[in-house]
Amino acid sequence: MKSKVELMAPVGSYETLAAAIKAGAGSVYFGVGKLNMRSASTVNFSLADLKKIVATCRKAGVKTYLTLNTVMYDEDLSDVRKVCEAAKKEGVSAVIASDFSVIEYARKVGLEVHTSTQANVSNIEAVKFFSKWADVIVLARELRIEQIKKICDEIKKQKIKGPSGRLVQIEVFVHGALCVSISGKCYMSLATYNKSANRGECLQNCRRAYRVIDDETGDELKIDNKYVMSPADLCTIGYLDKLVSAGVSVMKIEGRGRKAEYVYTTVKAYSEALDAIGKGTYTKEKVSTWTKELEKVFNRGFWHGGYYMGRKENEWSGVYGSKATTEKVQVGKVLNYYAKAKVGYFLLESDSLKVGDSILITGPTTGVVESKVKAIMKEGKEEKDQRVNSAGKGDKVTVSLPEKVRVNDKLFVVRKRD
Repeated sequence: MKSKVELMAPVGSYETLAAAIKAGAGSVYFGVGKLNMRSASTVNFSLADLKKIVATCRKAGVKTYLTLNTVMYDEDLSDVRKVCEAAKKEGVSAVIASDFSVIEYARKVGLEVHTSTQANVSNIEAVKFFSKWADVIVLARELRIEQIKKICDEIKKQKIKGPSGRLVQIEVFVHGALCVSISGKCYMSLATYNKSANRGECLQNCRRAYRVIDDETGDELKIDNKYVMSPADLCTIGYLDKLVSAGVSVMKIEGRGRKAEYVYTTVKAYSEALDAIGKGTYTKEKVSTWTKELEKVFNRGFWHGGYYMGRKENEWSGVYGSKATTEKVQVGKVLNYYAKAKVGYFLLESDSLKVGDSILITGPTTGVVESKVKAIMKEGKEEKDQRVNSAGKGDKVTVSLPEKVRVNDKLFVVRKRD
């Protein structure tokens, strides 16, 4: 049987939206304009995009959640009202928020509300309080799995319902970047650069390498890792069965600023894992396979299980940027796709393409298509097309593809990192 747990995917572009749907997401979350926690790190949608996003998701049976999760000032309130009214009009499934100005107005216009992790809900009394407004409550990231289970059990025992009349659902993060601060409420970027993370402007200066020096003695403290404020990414693929057993209803993947292949790979892995749990086929061997797939896309190293498993935060990233085992190199674009022959026609604009290469094609409608180059037909000028082992910049080539791609989609070669 298919898992009843809802898997929520991060979306920051039409490419990632298509990738999330294709990979099996049950819902997506996204921002419009500046009033969301990723306003500076991704190309956010506009209000004009809401109609298309909702229509695309509704056709695929996917729910839509709009993030309005920053701290709000008085000057923001007119925009809050405008966004909530547009979300209601276009049929957005719910808004994700922690500021009561958003929560109250969203409820006033009839929008479903989900509390964001910034509300720092850590106990059953807080759940009861927020249940007056919210149907889904995101718990603080620092809770242990035993605490999560107790909260889920108490919701059923006390029959705590949200405004919809349904039992309140509990949501947790299952994969992606973690902030060194409590539930993402960080002030480091504000203190150092006057750019507030709580206003979506985080500059991530915590991710840099630092030396720790004693001001009184001048001694440099001996530490194993210079990245003392940059946690490794959360990965719960090996503990997902425990979160399901605890009673979690919604599982969220972090990464609205990530590329389409990250969204596709992470959603696909977690979707397959949840389905395996539902069917009783979730095994250590499968977990190992899914973990290797997750390692291929952007990550700062993995903190397996995170706080949920009661572990101390001693898993630091050790590097600036990604520890992904693969990297993608853009080599060209799609000129056409011949559906009958299942062949893609490409212009190579840089680098080379060889037989045996792993390739990735991404586009706003296509999402992500992965394939292996089995043969290359290079376009000739006067002579017939030639079968070749490799082609370079300026060449036009055809390659067989298992799925449809579209004109101007980007072609990447995926290679192992050194």
